[in-house]
Amino acid sequence: MALILNIDTATEIAGICLSQDGNSLFSAQNQEQKEHASWLHAAVAKMMQDSGFGMRDLDAVAVTNGPGSYTGLRVGMAAAKGFCYALNIPLITENTLKVMALAAREQAPGTDLFCPMIDARRMEVFTAVYKSDGVELISPVAMIIDGNSFSDYLNSQSMSFFGGGSHKCKPLLTASSAAFIEIKYQVGYLGILSFLRYLHHEFTGLVYSEPAYTKEFYTHTKK
Repeated sequence: MALILNIDTATEIAGICLSQDGNSLFSAQNQEQKEHASWLHAAVAKMMQDSGFGMRDLDAVAVTNGPGSYTGLRVGMAAAKGFCYALNIPLITENTLKVMALAAREQAPGTDLFCPMIDARRMEVFTAVYKSDGVELISPVAMIIDGNSFSDYLNSQSMSFFGGGSHKCKPLLTASSAAFIEIKYQVGYLGILSFLRYLHHEFTGLVYSEPAYTKEFYTHTKK
């Protein structure tokens, strides 16, 4: 049996859950993106206390490593690595878009292709494309959307678009085979995928693990 702490601070809504063999036992959310950092550790402590488990009962810690909010990704990764170092347990990382796609596949079956989107400002999104069986067709990428985006797929297959970045793309992707759907995305889906990685011993090295920003991170400095 595998008891895993799952952490997702990649998007506007942060979430944590305690899962056992892929089943979510306890969870918590924070909807104030600017407060993810101050919320996370206190929320983990309370959830573990409510669950009756101790931190040393954990078999692994899983975290979404991107794409997403740069600050949110660093918050989640730092916390996950800290827990793993302190407890001497493995770290599991999972792509945010893959977790979103799993949620859509379960909540909106009957579509050939699934395209999660996270807003990357202007007309750019972080996106990927997955088949209904979860096979990845387009790897996670930062993409500027126009009227020809995904045309090769939309000409022959039904395709569902979802996530916070999809709303601004709807006026451009007008093919009849394109559907824009709402999904309930929550960290319990990370718990499903992290358990599969745990079973296959697909762990991430603590020393070299870092967020997958997908595009370069820019900072502004004063002169």
